[in-house]
Amino acid sequence: MSLSATGDRFAAFRHVAYIRFFFARFLVAFATQIISVSVGWQMYDHTGSAIYLGLIGLVQFLPSLLLILVTGSVADRYNRRVVSAICIFVGTLCAAALLFLTVTGLFSPLPVFLILAVFGIERAFMTPATQSLAPNLIPPEDLSNAIAWNSMSWDAAAILGPVAGGLLYGVGAGTAYSVAVVFSAAGALLVYLIPKPPQRASAEAKSWNTLLAGFHFIWSEKVVLGAVSLDLFAVLLGGAVALMPIYARDILMLGPWGLGMLRGAPGVGAILMALFLTTYPIKHRAGLCMFIGVAMFGVGTLIFGVSHTAWLSILALVLMGASDLISVYVRETLIVLWTPDHLRGRVNAVNMVFVGASNELGEFRAGTMASIFGAVPAVVIGGIGTLAVAIIWATGFSKLRKIDTLDAPTTEGEAQPA
Repeated sequence: MSLSATGDRFAAFRHVAYIRFFFARFLVAFATQIISVSVGWQMYDHTGSAIYLGLIGLVQFLPSLLLILVTGSVADRYNRRVVSAICIFVGTLCAAALLFLTVTGLFSPLPVFLILAVFGIERAFMTPATQSLAPNLIPPEDLSNAIAWNSMSWDAAAILGPVAGGLLYGVGAGTAYSVAVVFSAAGALLVYLIPKPPQRASAEAKSWNTLLAGFHFIWSEKVVLGAVSLDLFAVLLGGAVALMPIYARDILMLGPWGLGMLRGAPGVGAILMALFLTTYPIKHRAGLCMFIGVAMFGVGTLIFGVSHTAWLSILALVLMGASDLISVYVRETLIVLWTPDHLRGRVNAVNMVFVGASNELGEFRAGTMASIFGAVPAVVIGGIGTLAVAIIWATGFSKLRKIDTLDAPTTEGEAQPA
């Protein structure tokens, strides 16, 4: 965990508002992971088709793409705390709806996809609001520390959530969804209890220029453009999460608990990398470290794709999680520190589409290719593609590659000299 400007590793937790935000974020992420594991396994068990696993990601991604001009503006114009709380509550209702379909025996693709579409809509509004809310809760000198803890929170949920989801699903799908409902509701309450923070709301008149301000900022700042587009194409090609139910059941011969282990393994790698960075933080060549991380993500994807041994597959996923943490930390730090507060909602909305495309659309890519060529070729081709992207982007975005330190003070919204 990177130190703050004051040298306090726990600086962000000196602020009560951030403590509530941190635990709310963890609970919501935990619930989301449980739902993801449960829906994936239940859908594959119900249909036996890889294409349905890909569609799970697609229906959750499309709302953020279609609503991109609205969601960021909402985060910039209205109280981000209230927007976040409302969205999380809607997500709680979606989890409750999945629970209802399960206990009544009505689980089938169409109603599940409708629920996941609503879930995607609430995430489309929630993500820019929550990502823009954190910088309003703490002073600038503690912001870098908070970003690191945010990553730790998500990674901890990424470890515990899938494992818990697999174990709970082994007890019963209804049990898994019930726990998700409780955790999500608790997260909504914690966000609502955050004191109203200061926020530099956008006073610009509504126009196409204000709606497109996030695009304009990212396009004009090539370092940020390179960082977000690198994640988009690398994970779009390398993502294999959607195919884990196939690997768990048909290739590695594991059950729901094994699926939870596979889903949790990248989180283990991310936590280990975060602990490593606590002792040996990135002080120089941050841009180069980002590209190395993406390349190693591709290597891990290749190993996972060809492995038929459970322990080797888990180690490959650990490597993927550790390398991805480097890329995520550098990218999120760049976006938060270099974006003016009144633009953060719109910039984060654009970033969310990039991240969503890399994850959900990447799952659709993997599921579609697996239905045509098989799961193993789909993952292997994706791993090769990720390595190619790392090389091409390192060549094309030389300014990003030459970024030295993330700790140097910057004027808000200005790029750090390379």
